[in-house]
Amino acid sequence: RRAAERRAGDAAANPGVQIGDGNTGVYQQNPNESRNVAEESLPPLLLRRYELRILPRNRPPPFPDEPPTDGVALRQIRSRSMGHLVSLTGMIVRTTDVKPHCVVATYTCDSCGAEIYQDIASQREFLPHYKCPAPNCPSGGSTDSLFLQTRGSKFVKFQEWKMQELPNQVPMGHVPRSLSIHVRGELTRGAVPGEVVTIDGVFLPLRAESGYQQMTGGLIVTTYLEAMNVIVHKKSYDASNMDDGVEEQVTAIAEGKDPVGRLSKSLAPEIYGNEDIKKALLLQLVGGVERKLPDGMKIRGDINVCLMGDPGVAKSQLLKFVSTVAPRGVYTTGRGRPRVNY
Repeated sequence: RRAAERRAGDAAANPGVQIGDGNTGVYQQNPNESRNVAEESLPPLLLRRYELRILPRNRPPPFPDEPPTDGVALRQIRSRSMGHLVSLTGMIVRTTDVKPHCVVATYTCDSCGAEIYQDIASQREFLPHYKCPAPNCPSGGSTDSLFLQTRGSKFVKFQEWKMQELPNQVPMGHVPRSLSIHVRGELTRGAVPGEVVTIDGVFLPLRAESGYQQMTGGLIVTTYLEAMNVIVHKKSYDASNMDDGVEEQVTAIAEGKDPVGRLSKSLAPEIYGNEDIKKALLLQLVGGVERKLPDGMKIRGDINVCLMGDPGVAKSQLLKFVSTVAPRGVYTTGRGRPRVNY
């Protein structure tokens, strides 16, 4: 109580300074102040017009022709990495919609007209303020005189991803691990499900802030990665940079003799034969034509291929080669799963 009275006295002597403890981050702005003094009393996040990111020292600047740098697997991250900057490589399996995330909440007092700013930072949940903390407020902090102003608050774009280990990173008989990725600002929409990415971020704990999990969780917390940089390994055909030499080769093959047979022979050339299977996989890579019927029904042009045969006839090798050629192809197996799911 004495500390609260001392802070209130300091605020009365110096209007426009921070009120409250450091955890809540409440700021008060006097409407009678000059503009320069009022701007000094605003929280720094409200005045920031740029994004602050932390990158590892060995991370080169993003050049178009430079190959991306690989990170470590999820299962190589230990508890000693908590709070440190790490680089992870994995596959994005799920993304949420981009939603606004409030970082600074602005309130207006109906009694004294003061503006109160609450610095929320990176919290997922917060307790709104209803009573004015100003010492010279006529309400005296006894009534709910604060109202949240949406236009005066600051929001940033927020998206949550789910990253999973790559198939070649999972040991035999183990289940792939996953990790939540929190993406903010211009990094949102940087990847879609199915893409292999390398993410630089800070490995942080996330404790349940409310509900049954908070009561029963105790000291156990979940972890997430606060993304600072995103590098996409595989790009689509539209995003790939094709020079004049590649375009001339494509035109020569298209105008040449038997382009389908020539392209099918380039699929897994170390495997002899299987011409019909290679042609089927080539047609699957190219895809069909989407048709729209007169009644409005659409027929997808995607082609599905099912390979069945004896062991040792290069089924898996053909599929591995196709997954490396396709921009968003991911090779997965049934290892780590029970046989009832086959």
